[in-house]
Amino acid sequence: MRIMSHLSKKDELLHRIRQHEKLSTAEQLQLTVVLSVPAILAQLSSTLMFYIDDAMVGSLGALASASIGIIATTTWLFWSIVSCVATGFSVQVAHLVGANDISRARDVFRQSLLAAMVVAAITMMVGLLIAEPLPHWLGGGKDIAPDASLYFFIFILGTPMAMINMLASAMLRCAGNIKVPSWANVVMCILDVVFNFFLIFPTRTLVFQLSTVNNLFSPENFHLSTINYHLVIPGAGLGVAGAAIGTLTAEALTAAFLLWYAAVRCPELRLKHSKGSFIPERPILSKAVDIAGPVFLQRVLLNAAQIVTTIIVAPLGAVAIAANALGITAESLCYMPGYGIGDAATTLVGQSYGARRYRLTDRFAWMTTLLGIFVMTFMGVIMYLAAPLMMSSLTPDEAVRQLGTECLRIEAWAEPGFAASIVAMSCFIGVGDTKKPAFMNLFSMWFVRVTLAALLAPKYGLHGVWLGMAIELTFRGLIFLVRLKWANWMKLPKP
Repeated sequence: MRIMSHLSKKDELLHRIRQHEKLSTAEQLQLTVVLSVPAILAQLSSTLMFYIDDAMVGSLGALASASIGIIATTTWLFWSIVSCVATGFSVQVAHLVGANDISRARDVFRQSLLAAMVVAAITMMVGLLIAEPLPHWLGGGKDIAPDASLYFFIFILGTPMAMINMLASAMLRCAGNIKVPSWANVVMCILDVVFNFFLIFPTRTLVFQLSTVNNLFSPENFHLSTINYHLVIPGAGLGVAGAAIGTLTAEALTAAFLLWYAAVRCPELRLKHSKGSFIPERPILSKAVDIAGPVFLQRVLLNAAQIVTTIIVAPLGAVAIAANALGITAESLCYMPGYGIGDAATTLVGQSYGARRYRLTDRFAWMTTLLGIFVMTFMGVIMYLAAPLMMSSLTPDEAVRQLGTECLRIEAWAEPGFAASIVAMSCFIGVGDTKKPAFMNLFSMWFVRVTLAALLAPKYGLHGVWLGMAIELTFRGLIFLVRLKWANWMKLPKP
């Protein structure tokens, strides 16, 4: 079956995978890069949104940064729940699209909407109930607890919008459309900056001076005169709460667009060609739980380990809390390209696996993993060199900047290993292999990172915590590469 002339090169190559036509190594690499670039852009823009939030709030002082930093790991936990639901259903779509079963892919998308909203509602209610005591549970003092509780309360109200955003984005990516959700996330980042600009800071007046020349051709009367122009910039002055409201509003607008695009415009997903109930069928729901369950358990326990790490850091003081939180935000600019390549890996591996092209599945797994290692190694070098600039853009506090810079330079050495674990995990998810990789992540996080952080923090402070993190990420990358090379990670169906 020949490709229609109106298809883009990317769509043509994906179509050839489904039609069991041969792809050369150059075409495989081209498809990997074409899918990875917009996915990297999407991940970077999402990270940049939080980076800008932290930078704007950081300009208010170390206490404001610490109020967000103390609950950062908990916000990641709640985002993980949302992300896992999207993964459980979207991987099924990748398999079905790869198998050219478009009707069934639309069924999965339609039924995922109701299931996702139920999970989002439950998650939001739990978050609202714990918002007030949460900072105290994490070791935050009275100087940062009120702002931290308020930020988390507003953040958790956005759970339904976050769910729609992630679900629609994941569905589009697994259907082969990475460009639209990527650009939508870029726009969300821009909207977030605009909303934050007016919500975080109070009304300000900027004074511009303009000098004019008088009597240019009359030397005896020649002089300069200065005119002051006043520009009033309105602002709500909400501080930390303003950052949360700005992010929530930007995410709500983006989620509405992505849901519309997936349900109306995407050829593989649009619901007007799909009739049936929104209530999930048992096989679809069971498979979603089978895929997402281990990933969810892994992310819950990984985030729990990060929360424990936050508790280990908390006694080190507000400067250490702020430096730790801002350092993690700065580092995310380096590792988010790995998650972008991981998104492309899930699409390529998932569709190849759904088409029963197992050798091609393995080739895409290695191609994306090696690309991730290359890109994140380069980003690690950039992070090492630019660490002072990155921290300076996040906070004016000199103590926080210095400590954060030193920690980032420790972490830069671990980026290759981190890349291997990120992209290889995405490949395993693409074929629905989640149980053993989840256990590997948990073992590495709890028995290596948390143990080293607890042992090193009393003597070396925050430096010890980040050294333990770097060692653990390198170890994790190595064990994932071993599994990718020698383990039978593709669950091959019986003939």
